[in-house]
Amino acid sequence: MGDHPSGKGQPNLWTTALGQFDAAADRLSLSRNVRAALRMAERELIVNFPVRMDDGDIRMFTGYRVQHNITRGPAKGGVRYTDDLTLDDTRALAMWMTWKCAVMDIPFGGAKGGVVVDPHTLSARELERLTRRYATEVSILIGPNSDIPAPDINTDAQIMAWIMDTYSMHQGYSVPAVVTGKPLAIGGSEGRNEAPARSVMMALRRAAEDAHIALKGAAVAVQGFGHVGGIVAEYLRGEDVRVVAVSDTSGGVYHRDGLDIPALLRHKRATGKVSGFAGAQRELSGAETLEVECDVLIPAARENQLTSENAGRLQTRLVVEAANGPTTPAADETLRARGIPVVPDILANAGGVAVSYFEWVQDLQSFFWDEEEIELKLDRVMDLAYAAVQRTARQHEVDQRMAAQMLAIQRIADSTDVRGIYP
Repeated sequence: MGDHPSGKGQPNLWTTALGQFDAAADRLSLSRNVRAALRMAERELIVNFPVRMDDGDIRMFTGYRVQHNITRGPAKGGVRYTDDLTLDDTRALAMWMTWKCAVMDIPFGGAKGGVVVDPHTLSARELERLTRRYATEVSILIGPNSDIPAPDINTDAQIMAWIMDTYSMHQGYSVPAVVTGKPLAIGGSEGRNEAPARSVMMALRRAAEDAHIALKGAAVAVQGFGHVGGIVAEYLRGEDVRVVAVSDTSGGVYHRDGLDIPALLRHKRATGKVSGFAGAQRELSGAETLEVECDVLIPAARENQLTSENAGRLQTRLVVEAANGPTTPAADETLRARGIPVVPDILANAGGVAVSYFEWVQDLQSFFWDEEEIELKLDRVMDLAYAAVQRTARQHEVDQRMAAQMLAIQRIADSTDVRGIYP
């Protein structure tokens, strides 16, 4: 199977997501009726809205909110601000959120949203006005019992605070549970910021053990040195793992003996990029970072990074997906044929949605847990999810991605069957 090129030369995410679903549904012998119900998003909202810029001009923006499935509970999913966001991207990411919540056995469905914008071109006041107007436009869908947004690419706790405040102003009272990933001062949760990286580390440890890779002294490459990748790199360095290569949108850096991650983080904060780091032996392109010799490769950037073009050149023993959708189906086939195991995104990076669930529960009950309790709960949920995926993989003799998809889809199918079709 080859990659399906989109207009930008990359596989279409929705095509990828549907292909993964169809393959898992075939193995599950899913009925035609249930397959039809799960293959489509339940709701898709496109909004076009004006924002007054600082110079007084009015600029139109397009935003999306897609709810893929809400059979098991309220929709849950991030909001991203990127200038290349499409409705198909949003559909695919919403579907993957459905499977991610089901793999973790969390009572949420999947959603995703965002605005077509490069937020780095906006002032802080313009960004706030855009966020509040987008929140107003999608308020017909979001709510603490219906659809709970969270941060994603180019959005953060402050943007979640603006969405929460906007929604609350419409209601006439504070509604902290309408979003997760917000500041602690207004109902955020301890441990939320580190949660995706923590779950990646937990999955990495288990997968490395399964692959007979000793982590102490192991070489790891991290593509993407942002919110998740940067924290993962810190965790790795703290466990005597050699982080030999790191990249961001500026390029990459390499050191055979392991990069000084605290110093690299200081450099990134000071310059906004990893390139130019004095502690590197040499500089790399982002593409080269994926192909360095290492024991573990962690793609933590964007979708469609491991493709049919580069999968045959990877020099790693294990891939752990910290990003959403970084591996195309064609690359999956190549890696499988080469015997390189992949821990899929819907398992590896699911710590974010798990702690988002904890945050939502805490907001609803107005009773909060400390960081130690959050971490214990996350560890427990991740252990159960990883074990369930491994059992499914052994039972059906499939890889982890197929096993995670089959486990998730079966759980949603069972819920759909029990609830029946209204009316």
